[in-house]
Amino acid sequence: MSELRSEFMNIFQNRGYMHQCTDLEALDAAFAEKPVTAYIGFDCTARSLHVGSLMQIMILRHLQKSGHKPIVLMGGGTTKVGDPSGKDESRPVITDEIIQENMDGIRKVFEKFITFGDGPTDAVMVNNDDWLSSLEYIPFLREYGRHFSINRMLTFDSVKLRLDREQSLSFLEFNYMILQAYDFVELKKRYDCSLQIGGSDQWGNIVNGTELGRRTNSFSLFGLTTPLLTTSSGAKMGKTASGAIWLNEDMLSAYDYWQFWRNTEDADVGKFLRLFTELPLDEIARLESLEGAELNEAKKILADNCTRLAHGDAAAQEAAETARRTFEMGETAESLPTTEIGKTELDEGIPAFALFNRVGLCQSSSEARKLIKGGGARLNDEKITDEKQVLTSGDVNETGRIKLSAGKKRHHLILPV
Repeated sequence: MSELRSEFMNIFQNRGYMHQCTDLEALDAAFAEKPVTAYIGFDCTARSLHVGSLMQIMILRHLQKSGHKPIVLMGGGTTKVGDPSGKDESRPVITDEIIQENMDGIRKVFEKFITFGDGPTDAVMVNNDDWLSSLEYIPFLREYGRHFSINRMLTFDSVKLRLDREQSLSFLEFNYMILQAYDFVELKKRYDCSLQIGGSDQWGNIVNGTELGRRTNSFSLFGLTTPLLTTSSGAKMGKTASGAIWLNEDMLSAYDYWQFWRNTEDADVGKFLRLFTELPLDEIARLESLEGAELNEAKKILADNCTRLAHGDAAAQEAAETARRTFEMGETAESLPTTEIGKTELDEGIPAFALFNRVGLCQSSSEARKLIKGGGARLNDEKITDEKQVLTSGDVNETGRIKLSAGKKRHHLILPV
């Protein structure tokens, strides 16, 4: 492949975002010649995005910083349908009110990473419900449905995997790829958007959009995908044993977010620094070459930079200082995540497993019992040996709190009120 000309495509390739492109040479030329408008779609199924979406968010940030215009397409319409890609079952139907609440929460994530406004490279957030909900079924099928082959649609992974597992795929979900293709055409008409970016599981849907634009309007559209991202141990990004790593602080504290990155597996440090920070590539090469205790310093740099992007400088500094005081100096830091519980309730006693679940150190009571049985649960830095142990006001330590720990690196304080 010849050397890439454009700043954005060089970033895309050199930082590890590249997987597939419909026409790499032509897309690179387009980026080199003038500002390009590109979009990534996000459905509104929760009040926040999690780390599994962070690679796409960083791509939009790089896009804007290299002089191009990002569109954040919110799937207010397609959320009502449900994308079958990577799903084993149909998505639950949610109301318009919940979809709007989720969109409002998701916008807060993006405002940390990209700049919205009316300028030529300012980002815009668009809701595909603006055009999908007003479509008339028969005219839509006549104009656009005839361009889709059922035979071909059945070969796409998003459909094929569900059918291979003999899991139900509703006609509603089957329509998703047609609507996503139509989104691309509509964004080209409204915003002169010529590029859709998405995960590798979206390749079939993206190609459908480029072809639909060519067949219906002679549009020249491009598709670009990123690789499926997993940790070196094979775990899916964004989810952990303790739950999703949310990007909004009201759903996951900046301290817990910092800790997630600090706990990165050794083999992933370089990759994550390239994908999720803006550190220069030569500095990343130096950091990922470190070994032993020195590699832990690279992990702290990763945690600092990721937390700074998502939560700001002050939150990143506080999280790092909290970690230093807690783990390097053995102190119970005031800024650890804290839950207030009434003194009356504490006087009566709460089972340890129930409390671990309640404060979010475990996602269920059964998970908490398993943690205790495995020796990973601690009360005021002492191992809990009995899963039936009841915690009371008598467990309040000298700081006036109860400290719960799941493993060595996840802590929570209980404050009696």
